[in-house]
Amino acid sequence: MAGCEVFSKLHEECGVFGIFRHNGDSVVPETYHALYALQHRGQESCGIAVNRDGVITCHKDLGLVNDVFTRDTLEKMQEGSIAVGHCRYSTTGSHNRGNAQPLLINHLKGQMALCHNGNLTNALTLREEFELGGAIFHTSSDSEVIAYLITRERLRAPSIDAAVLAAMERMEGAYSLVLTSPTKLIAARDPRGFRPLCMGKIGRSTVFASESCALDSIGATFIRDIEPGEIVVVDEKGVRSIRDNCNEETKSLCVFEFIYFARPDSVMDGSSVHIARKRAGAFLALEHPVAADVVIGVPVSLKISPSAGPSPSRGSPAVKTRCALN
Repeated sequence: MAGCEVFSKLHEECGVFGIFRHNGDSVVPETYHALYALQHRGQESCGIAVNRDGVITCHKDLGLVNDVFTRDTLEKMQEGSIAVGHCRYSTTGSHNRGNAQPLLINHLKGQMALCHNGNLTNALTLREEFELGGAIFHTSSDSEVIAYLITRERLRAPSIDAAVLAAMERMEGAYSLVLTSPTKLIAARDPRGFRPLCMGKIGRSTVFASESCALDSIGATFIRDIEPGEIVVVDEKGVRSIRDNCNEETKSLCVFEFIYFARPDSVMDGSSVHIARKRAGAFLALEHPVAADVVIGVPVSLKISPSAGPSPSRGSPAVKTRCALN
């Protein structure tokens, strides 16, 4: 199948963000700053979808956050009560604007904007199933497979959260999702918790992000991590959790989040990334001691290219670790 050969190229890393605001202030500034803080998770493309009274508009393009969202662009974006944002690192799918997220879907029951971090191991099987049923795909990303799956379930489910729950029964692999329907913001994490996702508060607003550093960048208070398999729904009635797919025994956060993907100042599943890296070095020294004058870790774990401008992290992104017990 054309375009599906790229499903074999796995580089699991993207940044997602979502915000639900109960007052009349714009959600665009927080989304922009959160994506800037998550820039290390993806420099290929980025985008923001804004929901205003059930009408969702989206701006996305190839490039870094501060290039795609200039001052003029931000000023022209509509105000709204819900927004979702994404910065993309090539996971599955080729390098083109069509694979940029959020994915904006129009269907019989309204609109949906979806952001996804991770990879589905059964993406090709699901895509073939949809195409044999007449579906036409516009991207080569497995994120569109998720969008199709949720949309199909939504057409026969009583609510968007019920549709997400039903879709998760067919999805295999790694995924952290944030999506907006006309009235709700939803965050979901795969039953093994391969990819990180956390929740915070800024005033009365609820926010979700791939890493806690994004919450810090907008002055939000960290509340907790989304549990593996959990769906969190936010609407005008408040916040509620669906835990039908939760199972503590299946929890398997990807070790590369601590080794490489995440920013050193993030906290994931209760552990500091910086401290985890230091401890990894300490255990490495115990298991493989060497007679050396100097031992350092990978000097820069944030993959910011020389042309990308200043790093979004506070201070130097370098994590230089001495392999010795403190």
